[in-house]
Formats: sequence, structure tokens, C-alpha cells
Amino acid sequence: MKPNFLVIILVFSVLLTSCITNKDLVYLQDKGDGTNNDLVITELPKPYKVQINDILSINVKALDPELVDIFNPVGTSNSGSGGGGLYFNGFTVDLHGNIEFPILGKINVLGYTIDEVKTKVKNELLKQYFKETAEIFVTVKLSGLKYTVTGEGGAGVYTIFQDRVNIIEALANAGDLPPTADRTDILIIRQYPGGQKIHHIDLTDIKALQSPFYYIQSNDIILVKSLKRKSLGMGQTALQNLTTIASILSVLVSTYFLTKNL
Repeated sequence: MKPNFLVIILVFSVLLTSCITNKDLVYLQDKGDGTNNDLVITELPKPYKVQINDILSINVKALDPELVDIFNPVGTSNSGSGGGGLYFNGFTVDLHGNIEFPILGKINVLGYTIDEVKTKVKNELLKQYFKETAEIFVTVKLSGLKYTVTGEGGAGVYTIFQDRVNIIEALANAGDLPPTADRTDILIIRQYPGGQKIHHIDLTDIKALQSPFYYIQSNDIILVKSLKRKSLGMGQTALQNLTTIASILSVLVSTYFLTKNL
């Protein structure tokens, strides 16, 4: 009876410790006293600052469209090509932080916010080309928010044509995470003028809404680690683990009787 009892204890221990639970899978759980859900305030992202290799969509409008045609490249529409037109016709920020703008020449935009770039381009247009009384309207946008997902969440580079995207939306766009992904420690590799930094965020905790990394930025790399259970070869559910254990016990019993009869 004692060996049987030990086997039962072993089986239940493996089942309890190796299964993936709801706590591993559910996003934004209240891990406190459960009274502050309505008080959680999402931290708004700081204005994005232009980086090297960003592609900007810049359009100039005026009462007379012919006056501004030269500043608006043809084929920069996002439709029908997944935004690919902007790769060839948008304004790419070079290694020195400049864009090459028609007639105006090089304009440095590195480290500027989108609104600051818009103001800078408009001021240069009024200074070099138009009169002060000219009624021109300049719009500046990033050519989509590009990010990379790699690790347990798969691998791929994605682009979303929105100004603000949170990390849950980004992962959902990439197909969401498998059950074996470690949602408690998502790594975000972010670009800065001085280099790259690695940040951590726990997506199973509702406090993630207050994280400055809840909203992703262009060129972010989202690295997803796997749960330790996967590295140990455990199943995702109790049934899978029980099946594995039954298979192992079956092999052990068969081996025992074969060797006993020799």
C-alpha cells in the first residue's frame, strides 16, 4: 500500500504544480484587495519623438493645390499596398536625423515630436517659399506604428496605422500569446537616442495600466518568454499531464515485468 500511496502523491503533486492555471493566462487581474479597479488610471504615453529610420508622411495643403504639388509625393496612400507606398515616397530620417524635403533641402527632425516637426516644416515653408500671408496647412504622421514580436509569441514584424497602440492590442494583432507564454514578465526593448533599453511589464496585473510601457512605440521589440513548465516538458492541462504520467508508468511497469521474467 505504501508504494501505491507514494505513486498517488507523486501524480497529484505533478498535476498541481505543472498545470497552466487561470492566473497564468488572464490579463489585468486585480492582485490587491479587489477594491481599486475603478480607480486605476492608465498613464498616457509621452509624445513620440522621431528616431533614425522613421518614415514620415508629410502633406502640404493650400487654397491653390497647384502651389503645393511639388511638396506632396505621388503614391503615398496607405490603401491597397499595406502602407508600402510610403516606404518609397515618404520622408525617411537618415543617420544624421535629417529628412530631405523638396526645395527646402535637409531638415533635422531627430528627437522632435510630430507636432514639433509639423511646426518646423511649416515655418521653413513660410520662410523659404511662401509669403507670410499664405494660407498653408501641414500634416505630419508616422507611416504606421511598426513593432516586432518574438519569442514564445511567435516571430514577426507588424505595422498598425494608429497613433496610439497598447501592448495588448499589439499582441492581439500578432495573433495573441499561446498558453505557454509567460505573461508575467514581458520584455520590451525600446530605442532611445543613446541606444536600447530593456523594460519589463506584467500583463497579468491590472497595475500594468499604470506602466509607462503599456503603450508601445514605433520600433519596439516585444520579447515573450516561455513558462518554465514548458522547458520541463510539462503539458498545458491536467489531462495532458495525466496522459504523460500514465504513459511513463505504463513503460515502467512493462519494463519491470519484462526484466522480472528474464
